[in-house]
Amino acid sequence: MQTSHTGGSNPSRLTTSVGVGPRASLDRRVFLAIALGALATPSAADAQHAGKISRIGILANVAPDPSGTDLWGAFVQGLRELGYVDGQNVIIEQRSCEGQYDRLPALAAELVRLNVDVIVVPAGQNARAAQQATRTIPILAASFGDPTSFGLVASYARPGGNITGLSFAGPELVGKQLQLLREMLPGISKVAVLTNPTNPLHSRWVDQASIAARSLQLELQRVAAREPQELDGAFTALARAHAGAVAVVPDGMFLLHRARIADLEAKRRIPAMYALREHVEAGGLAFYGASLRDNFRRIATYVDKILKGATPRDLPIEQPMRFELVVNTKTARQLGLTLPQSFLVRADQLID
Repeated sequence: MQTSHTGGSNPSRLTTSVGVGPRASLDRRVFLAIALGALATPSAADAQHAGKISRIGILANVAPDPSGTDLWGAFVQGLRELGYVDGQNVIIEQRSCEGQYDRLPALAAELVRLNVDVIVVPAGQNARAAQQATRTIPILAASFGDPTSFGLVASYARPGGNITGLSFAGPELVGKQLQLLREMLPGISKVAVLTNPTNPLHSRWVDQASIAARSLQLELQRVAAREPQELDGAFTALARAHAGAVAVVPDGMFLLHRARIADLEAKRRIPAMYALREHVEAGGLAFYGASLRDNFRRIATYVDKILKGATPRDLPIEQPMRFELVVNTKTARQLGLTLPQSFLVRADQLID
C-alpha cells in the first residue's frame, strides 16, 4: 500500500492515497461528498446575485392598463409565466410619453438614473431615445419596424450593441394592407394613409404606401394627426377628398385613442385597415399583421435571458412567422358594406 505525508502539524501522520478496505472506501466517499457539495453550493457572490431584486424599466407610449388587459399586461403576464412578480423578485419602473414622442428622451434619462437593469420599449423610436440615454443598459424592443435601416442594430442575426428584441411590422406591411383594401372594396380608386408626423418612422410607411398605390393603380392621399384633437380634422379631410378607404399605420397615440378613431370611421363612413389588432377589437373594420400582444408577451423571455447574464449583441432579433387577417363584420354592416365572400373566407377571424 502506498502512503504519503499529509503535510499537517504531525509529519508522522499518514493517510491512504488510493484506499483499500472498508475504512479507506468510507473516507473516500466522505471526501467526494464534501467536494461535490462544495461544487453544488453557490458562492456568497452567487447567492447575493440570486437574491437581488432586479429593476425592469418600461419606456412606453401608452400607460399600462391597471386591468392588465392591454399590451403591457401581456408583458407582465409573460414575466409571471417565467416566475417574475413585480414587487417580489423584480421591480417594474414604468414611464409613458402618452403618445407625445418629444417626451421620450427625458423619460429614458429618468430610467437610466434609476439604474434599471434592462429597459423594455414598444417600438423603434423608443429604442432610439433609450440608446441616446445609455449605451450600456440592455434595451429590448417588443415591436421593431426596421431597426437596421435606422442604425439601431448591425443586423438581425447579430445586433451588435445594447439593443435587440422582436420585429413586428415593417413599412412594407402597408403595401399588403392596401392590396387587401382593394380586394375588400373592389370599386375604390382613392385610398389614404393616416400618419402621425411626430413619429419618425412614419415617413417610411408613406414611401411604401406610395409605391404600393402606384402598383395597384390607386390614388393615394396622406392625412396627418399630431395629437388627438387633430383626428376629427383628419377624417373630415378624408371625407371631403372622397377617399374610399384609409390605412392607419401603427402609432402610440392612435392606439391610445383607438375607440375615437373607430367612431370617426363609422361617422364618416370611411372603411379602415389597421396594423394593430387592438383597433379592430375597439370597433375598427379590419386588421392585417402579426399579433402585437403576442410580441409583448414574448419579449419577457428576452428579459429573462438578460437578467440571467445574456447580452443584447448576442440575442438575434426574431421576426414574426405568422400574419393574420381579422374583420369586424358588425362594423362592416354599420358602414353599409357587403364584403365579397371570397375575401371573408380568407379571414383568420370574423368579429361580430
